[in-house]
Amino acid sequence: MAEYKYDVVMSCGGCSGAVSRALGKLEGVEKYDVSLETQKVTVESNSLTEDEILDVIRKTGKTASISSA
Repeated sequence: MAEYKYDVVMSCGGCSGAVSRALGKLEGVEKYDVSLETQKVTVESNSLTEDEILDVIRKTGKTASISSA
């Protein structure tokens, strides 16, 4: 299973909630963690690519990028 990390700009609980809802509905996501405090999202998937997940996060209207850390 692959683990992907993203930097996502989220300013409130509604922002992190939108990202959580989108990932929760996404078929192929096994586990995810959305942290408003650290502005990080971690996703585990065995069938989706890093870019496919990034596109879904961006469709929530958030600025997101693949984490370098």
